[in-house]
Amino acid sequence: MNPIGHFRTITKHRHKVIAHCARCGILKRGLLHDLSKYSPAEFIAGAKYYLGTRSPNEEERNRNGYSAAWLHHKGRNRHHFEYWTDYNMKERRVMPVKMPFVFVVEMFCDRVAASKIYQGENYTDNHPYDYFERGKATRSIHPETSDLLESFLIMLRDKGEKETFRHIKSLVKSKSTY
Repeated sequence: MNPIGHFRTITKHRHKVIAHCARCGILKRGLLHDLSKYSPAEFIAGAKYYLGTRSPNEEERNRNGYSAAWLHHKGRNRHHFEYWTDYNMKERRVMPVKMPFVFVVEMFCDRVAASKIYQGENYTDNHPYDYFERGKATRSIHPETSDLLESFLIMLRDKGEKETFRHIKSLVKSKSTY
């Protein structure tokens, strides 16, 4: 049990997301980002399974076969593509739906911040894209949402933070959709 380590990690991550969201022109989303991680349902599990080098949800999943903290988290945080599923009447099954643009931007900021926190001094602008690419084959995400997120991650990888955040901010200002 490491409540102090967990608190420091989630708070450091949250502050990075706030900074990234501000750079993209969605400060409000940054300020609201991941507040549920401080709730007992998520915080206690996070402290119990804290590792410091990756999400405690992975360790909870390894030990229990599922992560109750993650189930709680994804159901309350719209920047996770897992939140955006619904029953498709035509297909007669639950399927991913297209995410609103602002939450895709927040998801991008979240992924970049998480890579920075977990990679530490080894972070490069390739890391968020590499992580995205590793999970692509098994991810259940709306294709248009996936393509938009991937385009941001590729731009980050190829052109760096300054140009990517500037580009995203211009899209936010123009009230872009996809």
